[in-house]
Amino acid sequence: MSLDVAALRAHFPALAEGAAHFDGPGGSQVPDVVATAVAETMTSAIANRGTVTRAERRAEQVVQDARAAMGDLLGTAPGGVVFGRSMTALTYDMARTLSRTWSAGDEVVVTRLDHDANIRPWLQAAERVGAVVRWADFDPATGELPPEAVGDLLSDRTRLVAVTAASNLIGTRPDVAAIADLVHGTPGLLYVDGVHYTPHVGVDVRAMGADFFACSPYKFMGPHCGVVAASPQLLETLQPEKLLPSSNAVPERFELGTLPYELLAGTTAAVDFIASLSPLGGAGDRRTRVLSAMQSLEEHEDRLRERIEKAIAALPGAVLYSRAGRRTPTLLVRFVGHDSQDVRAALAERNVNAPAACFYAIEASRVLGLGDTGALRIGLAPYNDEDDADRLVQGLAEVVGG
Repeated sequence: MSLDVAALRAHFPALAEGAAHFDGPGGSQVPDVVATAVAETMTSAIANRGTVTRAERRAEQVVQDARAAMGDLLGTAPGGVVFGRSMTALTYDMARTLSRTWSAGDEVVVTRLDHDANIRPWLQAAERVGAVVRWADFDPATGELPPEAVGDLLSDRTRLVAVTAASNLIGTRPDVAAIADLVHGTPGLLYVDGVHYTPHVGVDVRAMGADFFACSPYKFMGPHCGVVAASPQLLETLQPEKLLPSSNAVPERFELGTLPYELLAGTTAAVDFIASLSPLGGAGDRRTRVLSAMQSLEEHEDRLRERIEKAIAALPGAVLYSRAGRRTPTLLVRFVGHDSQDVRAALAERNVNAPAACFYAIEASRVLGLGDTGALRIGLAPYNDEDDADRLVQGLAEVVGG
């Protein structure tokens, strides 16, 4: 059963402004049910978590519901779901915690395909303790990061490998499970950036082999916060810095201060919204419905991406950098003779949103020869439709010719 895109779009008040949004990788638009969940939580009686008053119990339920929802989305244990301000903030927290066990001469592996949020925290943590940083390179001609590019760097001194599940710049989806097999032949742990992967593919953290999986609900139609998922057993072995009276339980020991209950309620609503898109209707548990919904979303986005990609490739001067065999519906393109920032501005005048930059994937942008200013990124979201695609292509044709 195909995705009912018109019915889906009806849930997004922001689309009434009339823009065609191809900026999903930077943050998706939000459905009405998510906004309602946030508002209702903020206007309900709520307090610090507890079991005595109704307000305390409501706060506790919001947190537990959000952990369960993220567990269903990611295929992981709810008790290993850590919430924070952002993926970047949580990754810095984890880098500080993990590096407390590192010594001079230990090794950390990062890739040039990654967003800087999965590079810089590890580089800085390694520098503090004298650990060695090893860089895995991707192939700029194909956009691929083969497992051996990581595997060849591993040793018995490897302590942490950081890799993306999907490049936010060119969409490449490395074979993380194969990389995990190699990493787990060493003492090292695998930290996976799933921020750009989670909105487009059904996630199974266990099957992927990630020791840590980080993502951002605001990329998959939720509110602005961050999540790191790991097994509760692994988290029990880690001792982060925290306030003395705060809970030492897992995962609470990793959550600094009072959680944003309204954002957690919105996160639960976002997962429920994804599940509601399942072709199974109400059949099956939420995890089953989430996976079937994500399959429908992936098929819809891939069809639209292929349509757009074919049309762009026919435009004069088009240079497409998204070439990997497995990738998200994300295109990075520049047009010879045209400044990408000028193209972006011209599209904006036509009410088409497609930004141009390096998008914090600064290492990848440099490898591709784009410097720090980058190229035009066209990133799809579930609410994009064929009319959006046609407006984008027509706008580009008007700007660059064709």
